[in-house]
Amino acid sequence: MKISIKSVFKNLSLFLMFFTLISFSAVLFTLEQTNSYIKTDILKGQKEIINSLRSIDKKDVELALIQYNGKSTDLQYQVNKLRELYAYDITGNYIIGNSKDYMSDLDKLSKLIKHFNEKAYAYYKSTKSNLEYAKNELDSAHITLENQINSLIFHNIEYDTKKFNFMLKISIATFIIVFILSILYYSRLKKIQNDISFLQSPSKSKKDYQISTVEADAIALRMKKKPDVRDNPINIDPVTKINNHKGLVAEYGEKKNFKENNFTSVSILEVDNFSKSNRAYNQEFSQAILKKIAYTISLFQQPTDVIGRTDYNQFTVILSRETKEKAYKDMEVIREAISELKFVTDSKVAIQITVSGGFYIKPNNVVLANAMQEAKKILVFTQSGEKNRICQKRDMEGVHI
Repeated sequence: MKISIKSVFKNLSLFLMFFTLISFSAVLFTLEQTNSYIKTDILKGQKEIINSLRSIDKKDVELALIQYNGKSTDLQYQVNKLRELYAYDITGNYIIGNSKDYMSDLDKLSKLIKHFNEKAYAYYKSTKSNLEYAKNELDSAHITLENQINSLIFHNIEYDTKKFNFMLKISIATFIIVFILSILYYSRLKKIQNDISFLQSPSKSKKDYQISTVEADAIALRMKKKPDVRDNPINIDPVTKINNHKGLVAEYGEKKNFKENNFTSVSILEVDNFSKSNRAYNQEFSQAILKKIAYTISLFQQPTDVIGRTDYNQFTVILSRETKEKAYKDMEVIREAISELKFVTDSKVAIQITVSGGFYIKPNNVVLANAMQEAKKILVFTQSGEKNRICQKRDMEGVHI
């Protein structure tokens, strides 16, 4: 059953939204864990404060009361801070549901702090006659308050353990879902990529290719209404089996809009010392050379490229590349590959075949025929100097194009 590209991308958008939501949830859980550490630090800080309240030197009563006021106020402030932090505990509030227990513990803590502050105040205001009684009362309040703080710390650990176990289950389930969906969409996107590649270059070697998507199948049906230019014998050079001039023009017309943002280069390569009027070799050997050169050029052909033998000893190569430099570099690679070919004549003489070329970047407003004429002009300039090289327009004008 063929899949729908439209449906795949619609569902893929939902999958990405789901993945984003899960990632956002993970960030919130991390922040909640940070708040949990802060709550523990606050509770530990309260223990330090109540211990310090017991150890304030009461020889100077006024100074002792000033210190008492600051520390006792800080104790209640920290309780309010704990309440505020819990407001951001989404897991605890809405999933685990420990809000009632936690707030009850904080209310109890607040009352015990108030009771402790009263006993501490009474202790600092006490005289020798009731000092021992006030000290015992303070110690008792201190023990009760410290036990409540320890209880809150333990409860906080219990809450964190519950949250961790909950998030662990969610994480495992999410991983399984994301893993399965990733494999599913990778498979479908791969099919879409293969269909697009097939539509870009439906060569004879892919005649048995099975299209996987509804949209690509519809496009292929429309394409079949027009015969492939490479299937028409009048478009093929009988010697090299690549495009002749007519086939080159026809195939370029089909491919010119495949990569609109790329640069299109038109290059004409002419075999050095290999003209129709001055044949250095017999017909069979000459055709073998032309076939080998055509085959070598085709090795570097990409789906959007067009190649053809457009004259007896000339080949036209049309490349579509992201940059001008890339197009020229690829042409240089082709030239070097041809120069590395080795041929041996019937008389066992080894010869080297080289090509010279004219390279031209075709502007969008210039038709192919005019671009080929410009490339031929550059080729003539190339042949006026050293052989086995490719020149550009800037080599003629002395400026960068």
